[in-house]
Amino acid sequence: MEWVETTAETVDDAKALALDRLGIDDGDAEFEVVEEPKAGLFGRTRGEARVRARIKPNSVRAKADRRDRRGKPTTDRSTRPSTTRNERSARPERTDRNDRGPRPERGTRSPRPERSNRTEAPRERTPRAELPPVDPTTVSDVAITFLQGLVTAAGLKGSVSAKVEGENIDIDVLGDDLNFLVGTKGATLLALQDLTRVVSQRRLGDHETRLRVDVAGYREKRREALSRFALKVAADVKTSGQARALEPMNSSDRKIVHDALVESEGIVTRSEGTDPFRRVVVALASTLESSAEFDDADDFDDSSES
Repeated sequence: MEWVETTAETVDDAKALALDRLGIDDGDAEFEVVEEPKAGLFGRTRGEARVRARIKPNSVRAKADRRDRRGKPTTDRSTRPSTTRNERSARPERTDRNDRGPRPERGTRSPRPERSNRTEAPRERTPRAELPPVDPTTVSDVAITFLQGLVTAAGLKGSVSAKVEGENIDIDVLGDDLNFLVGTKGATLLALQDLTRVVSQRRLGDHETRLRVDVAGYREKRREALSRFALKVAADVKTSGQARALEPMNSSDRKIVHDALVESEGIVTRSEGTDPFRRVVVALASTLESSAEFDDADDFDDSSES
């Protein structure tokens, strides 16, 4: 499996981006930290974290029961039936030893055959051929089949459709009473999206497409609500002159806030902390630029789940 390389402000953020590109969970990935950000003055950091990741190779199955040279399972000596003295005495007498030739003296051993000093060269593994890219339509069809089966198995009524534009795949699940698939603040929806990516992208070996799942138009409703909230917070910051840190959000919601305020005059935004406690800070542009506690560069890498 080929490696993917990502960069971010911290190692954790770089790992999160790599997991999103691979479409897998943390336990199924193998990471390699290429470069870490260096510590600077006043608690600030210099540079970016660079991480390589790939899908963890499958472990080799352990061998079954041990077998002897004839292919039969070996048995423990302790389980063999013991022979009584009377049974041994009933056995036929052995042939006279003289008939088998002279017995070697004690303490002498027959010479062992000489071993060859030649060592076989290790076999070179044939490199795996690069797999051709997967058709986005194929990925879309697998995702639709999976989600339609999940909706039916959950006893819900809904239809699943897809929109494919280049490498972007948008899957919509429409119907009534689908809040069960959304969850609090979209937590269940994000888990459903990750599971769909594993089924459709990972199993097909697809690493090019960007797949997003929406249920009952939740994402658009969430975008509108967060945009209105972000504009209200920006107005409060202009009035009070004090920066305001919002509650922790996932990367998709943080990007909505960034996009909503990108054109607000005199207002700037940035993200602080590490997931799952990463949050957006809204502040006056003059305050953010002159404050030593903020970094000059805003991280707009929050689009990894959008």
